[in-house]
Amino acid sequence: MALKILSPEISHKSDVGGVALNIETGEALRRAADAMLARVARLRPGARVTGLTVQQMVRRPGAHELIVGASTDPLFGPVILFGHGGTAVEVIADRAVALPPLNEPLARALVAQTRVSKLLAGYRDRPRADHGALYLALVKVAQLVADIPEIVELDVNPLLADERGVLALDARIAVAPARLRGAERLAIRPYPKELEERIDWEGRELLLRPIRPEDEAAHLAFLARLDPEDIRMRIFMSKRQIARSELARLTQIDYDREMAFIATARDAQGAPETLAVVRAAADPDNERAEFGIIVRSDLKGRGLGTALLAKMLAYCRERGTGAVTGEVLRENRSMLALTRKAGFEIGPTADPGILAVRKALR
Repeated sequence: MALKILSPEISHKSDVGGVALNIETGEALRRAADAMLARVARLRPGARVTGLTVQQMVRRPGAHELIVGASTDPLFGPVILFGHGGTAVEVIADRAVALPPLNEPLARALVAQTRVSKLLAGYRDRPRADHGALYLALVKVAQLVADIPEIVELDVNPLLADERGVLALDARIAVAPARLRGAERLAIRPYPKELEERIDWEGRELLLRPIRPEDEAAHLAFLARLDPEDIRMRIFMSKRQIARSELARLTQIDYDREMAFIATARDAQGAPETLAVVRAAADPDNERAEFGIIVRSDLKGRGLGTALLAKMLAYCRERGTGAVTGEVLRENRSMLALTRKAGFEIGPTADPGILAVRKALR
C-alpha cells in the first residue's frame, strides 16, 4: 500500500515526510502512520491534519511523471498547465499553459511546447507514451474546469504516462464560491453545441453546426472538390493550394469573434464529409458582419446555400449584429440570386466588376 498525509495546508507531502510507499502489512501500516503523524506535527505544527489516505501501491517502472494543473488568472480566467511533474516540478520548471476549452489539436500543441515531450516520444529502449490518452486527459481536465466554476485550482501530480496510458497518483482541488458562470468565465468561448441543428436534405440527414478544429481533414477534402472557377468566384482569385497554417485558421476559430457553420454528413464509408460552409466575421462593435458562403461544386443549386445562409442570418440577428454585408462578383449570378432571395439589398461599389450586398438585421 501507499500512505499519504491528508492536510489542506500541506500541498507537497514529500517535503514533510508525508508519503510512505511499498507498505506490505497492516502492522507496518500502523507504524508508518504513527511515525508520519509525529513527524508532520514536529515539522508543520500549525498544519491542520484531517486524516491519512491509504491507496493501493502502483508500480509502473519507466513511466514518466507529469503534471496537469489548472489555476484562475484574474484577467484570463481558468488556465491549464502541463509539464514535467514529480517532486522536482518547481526545480525542473518545464511547463506550458493554455486557455480552456481544449480539443485534441490544442492539447497536442500544449504538450509539444515542453521539453518532456521529447521523452514522451520514446528513446533508446523506452517505448513511446500513449499520446492519445494524455491528450484526452488534458481535454477532460479542461472541460472539468470549464463546467464547474467553483474549481479555482487543480493539480494532478504526478500523472504517470507510458505506453499503457496515463494514471493519476495524486490530485488536489481548491474550490471557492463562483463569481461568474458559463462562458463568461472563459477567455475563449467554448464550442457552442447548442447551435447544432439537424435538417432533412433530399432524404438525407445533414448536421448544420459550427466548425471545429477536428474538421481540418474533412475541410481539406472539401476544398479539393471545389472547381477553380468556384474558388475564383468566392475569393476573386485563382488558388490551387492552401497552406497548413491557413487551413488551421479556417477550422480553429474564436467563436466569440467570428462564426463558421458547415453542412456535414456521413459518406458511404461512414466518415464525416463537409458539403458547404458559410462564414461571418463581425467588427468589434458588432455593427456589421461580413459573410462568405461556398457549396461543394457538385452540390450547387440544391438548397444547401439557402439553408446555411438562413442559419447564419438567424445567428447574427440573435447576436444583435446590425447588418450582414458582402461583396459579390457581378458575374456570380447564383450568389446574387441567393442573396436577393434572402432579402439583401444589392448596390454598386467603386469597382464596376463587384457588387455590394447588405441586409439590415435590426
